[in-house]
Amino acid sequence: MGILVQKFGGTSLSTPEARQLVLAHVKRELKQNFQLVVVVSAMGRKGEPYATDTLLDWAASNGDSLPKRERDLLLCCGEIISAATLCSLMEKEGIPATVLTGAQAGFITDDQYGNARILDIKPDRIVEELNQGRVVIVTGFQGQTADGDMTTLGRGGSDTSATALGAALHADMVDIYTDVNGILTADPRIVENAKPLAHVSYTEICNMAHQGAKVIHPRAVEIAMQANIPVRVRSTFSEGEGTLVTHPEGFKDVQADIVDRFVTGIAYVGNVTQINVELKSGFEHLQLQVFKSMAEHGISVDFINVTPSGAVYTVFDNDGSKAVEVLNGLGLEPKILAGCAKVSVIGGGINGVPGIMATIVEALTESDVQILQSADSNTTIWVLVKKEDMVQAVRALHNKFELHQ
Repeated sequence: MGILVQKFGGTSLSTPEARQLVLAHVKRELKQNFQLVVVVSAMGRKGEPYATDTLLDWAASNGDSLPKRERDLLLCCGEIISAATLCSLMEKEGIPATVLTGAQAGFITDDQYGNARILDIKPDRIVEELNQGRVVIVTGFQGQTADGDMTTLGRGGSDTSATALGAALHADMVDIYTDVNGILTADPRIVENAKPLAHVSYTEICNMAHQGAKVIHPRAVEIAMQANIPVRVRSTFSEGEGTLVTHPEGFKDVQADIVDRFVTGIAYVGNVTQINVELKSGFEHLQLQVFKSMAEHGISVDFINVTPSGAVYTVFDNDGSKAVEVLNGLGLEPKILAGCAKVSVIGGGINGVPGIMATIVEALTESDVQILQSADSNTTIWVLVKKEDMVQAVRALHNKFELHQ
C-alpha cells in the first residue's frame, strides 16, 4: 500500500460544492488502496472570511502593530479552520480522519517568521495515524521552531508542505490540486489557445514558476526534484490526470516528444523597472558598489547584465524609487525605465539548438515589440519589453513556436 499526498488550495475548499469535489478525489484514491495525507490551505481568497490575506487585513485594521511572531499565530488559523472543516465532512462520510497542525506533523523550521525555512521533518505521528487506517489532514504553510513557536512558510507554503511531506514519507506521488487543469503553455487569461501539458520536467516547471507562472511554487518543485518524488498538477474541478512533473526519464514512452519539443511554455513578470548605471571616472569597482548597495538596502535585483562600462539590471517597480535614491547617494546618475515586463521562453530542448533566439527576435519584430534587454540560460531565454507590449509579446512568441498545436 503506497502513500499519496494530496494538496488542496484555497479555491478548492472555499465553497460547499468545491469541498464535495475534494471528498470525491479523496474517496477515489482510497479505493485505489492509497494511504492518504491531505494538505490544506486556508479557504478562499482575499475578502473571504478565512483567507490568509483577509487575516492580514484584519491585523492591519486592528492596530497594524502585530509582531511577526504573533502574526504567524494569527495566520495559522486559516489552515486549521480548513483542516477541521474537511475532517468533519470526511467523518460524516465514514472516512476516519485526523487533523495535525504543521507542528504536530513534525515540521521543524527556523525562526524567520513569515518566511520560515524547513530544517527537518519528523513524520512519526503521521505514520502512526496512517497505520491505524486514518486519512491524515495536515495544515499546510506552517511549522514550529525548535523552541515550539508557530511559524509560516511564506507564499506557496502549502505547496512546499506537500512536497516536503512527500519526500519525508517516501510517497509514491504528490498531487497538487488547483483551479486549472494542469500546467498550460501560457497564461490562459491572455493566450486563449494555451494548451495543457501532459508532462514537464522539474527544471522546466521550476523556471516557469520563477518566471511568473503561478500554478505551483518553485520551492515545492525543488524539494520534489531533490527527493525524486513525482508531482501531478491537477484540477479539483475535473477528473483529468493533469500535468506530470518529474525527470524526463520518468516520461517513459513519450521521450521522443520531449526531444522534439524545444519550447515548453511562455511566462511573464510585469511591473519591473530597468536601471542602467554607466561607469563614471573616479569610480573603481562600480559594479561591486552598485550591487552591494542594493543588497544592503534589501532591494532584490534581477535580469543582470554586467559589462566593463557599467551594469544594467531590473528591480520591481515598487523598489524603483528606493533604488534610485541609493544610487544617487553613491554619486551615480542611473537611467531609469519604469513600467517594463520580463517575458520568458522556457524549454528543456533550448540548450544548444541554433535559431531559437533568431525566432524570438523575428516574432517580436513582426509584432513591433521592442526588445530592451535579453539574457539566457540552459533552459530559458528572457527578454525585457515595455509593459504595454507584454501581452502582445507573449501571444507572438506562443504563436511563433506553435505551442497551440
